[in-house]
Amino acid sequence: MQVFMDLLEQGRAPYQVVSYGKQFLKEQGFVELDFKQPMKIERGGRYMIAPYPSMLFAFSVGASFGTNMQKDAVRIAMAHTDFPCFKLKSKPEYTTKEYLQVNVEPYGGMIKGTWFDRPLGLAGKVMLAGEDAFTPKCVIFDSERALFTIPSLAPHMDRGANNKHEYDMQTELQPVTGMLTEACSRNGFLQEYLAKELNVDADEILSFDLFLYNMDHPECIGLTEEFVSAPRIDNLASVAALLEGITVETNTDNLSVIALFDNEEIGSRSKQGADSLLLRELLMRIKDSLQLTEEALQCALLRGFLLSVDGAHALHPNYTAKSDITNEVFLTKGPVIKTSASQRYLSDSEGTAVLMQICKEKNIPYQVQVNRSGMPGGQTLGPIAASYLPMQGADLGIPMLAMHSARELAAADDYASLRALIGAYFSL
Repeated sequence: MQVFMDLLEQGRAPYQVVSYGKQFLKEQGFVELDFKQPMKIERGGRYMIAPYPSMLFAFSVGASFGTNMQKDAVRIAMAHTDFPCFKLKSKPEYTTKEYLQVNVEPYGGMIKGTWFDRPLGLAGKVMLAGEDAFTPKCVIFDSERALFTIPSLAPHMDRGANNKHEYDMQTELQPVTGMLTEACSRNGFLQEYLAKELNVDADEILSFDLFLYNMDHPECIGLTEEFVSAPRIDNLASVAALLEGITVETNTDNLSVIALFDNEEIGSRSKQGADSLLLRELLMRIKDSLQLTEEALQCALLRGFLLSVDGAHALHPNYTAKSDITNEVFLTKGPVIKTSASQRYLSDSEGTAVLMQICKEKNIPYQVQVNRSGMPGGQTLGPIAASYLPMQGADLGIPMLAMHSARELAAADDYASLRALIGAYFSL
């Protein structure tokens, strides 16, 4: 549980999620590799590799993997490091009357109204001039304090404030960061702030990918503190469970892999997203380093399993009609196996049966979800990865309320069960 809470606190942008993951894995004995260099690995070894700073692979090579084509298997579990938030635009500074503001755009499908009146920090990466044009310097940045807020309009000025309506992202959800003064540069106040924080000259800053994040702290709430209320539960609950799960003593006949991709919230079509060839490229390079034939790897993949781990929708007590009439899902009742006739999720009856049997063998509670007819859910990483890795698999996640809100709700016991299930998945 501590890893989960720590990651919720520290994983304020995908870059910070990866930084946390690398430090955690290093403490567990994983050796970091450079994706730009030839891969040299050994059976029995544990490795991690970050092709890009917002995504991460970690893998454990079984001591016997690759020596028995009748038993070798590849077990993969995937999650994503990103979450809905606001992204800072280039040249973001502007003023409205006497107010200093920054120009932002939405990243992912947020619940817009939940972002008003929150303390917002700034995190991501900043690119500085490097030794040559093709090697700029990347600096991971976190303000670690609130710089912005998006003030709501008082109901006295908006008599329809409590009626549901669509917000204009360009005018109504632009953050305030200060007041204009003589000492403040009207067009470069944020650039000057970043330069001061990074201890560089302002003209050394070339570009950035910076995100506004909710600075609320995660808390355990409820009569018996059974709930976790926090920003970024979707999908850092899955990331934390995978980080903990890959550190167990994995099956010696298997290659065990976790893949933490970026950009799921905007479709995964990026160089660091699941809809890239990165995962397949990693497997090919592992094959070459271990001197396996392509047929041997293909057999291990077909004997393996692909697990896509992302949040699931729990039944909402105030909107019960939004859930399926015979497949209700509740907080505290265990992780959810997600199914869909339209294949928006990876699970079929065989993949579902695999997870059900693991849960029954290990006494782990579980639930099965099907969306209400006429109300399709969002697609996960599973079907995307299965399109280029045709493996048996399933979709899984902890149930949640307020998914994509600035602050979400889940159950502590469900995370503990998910962590146990991921550990069992890799060890069996």
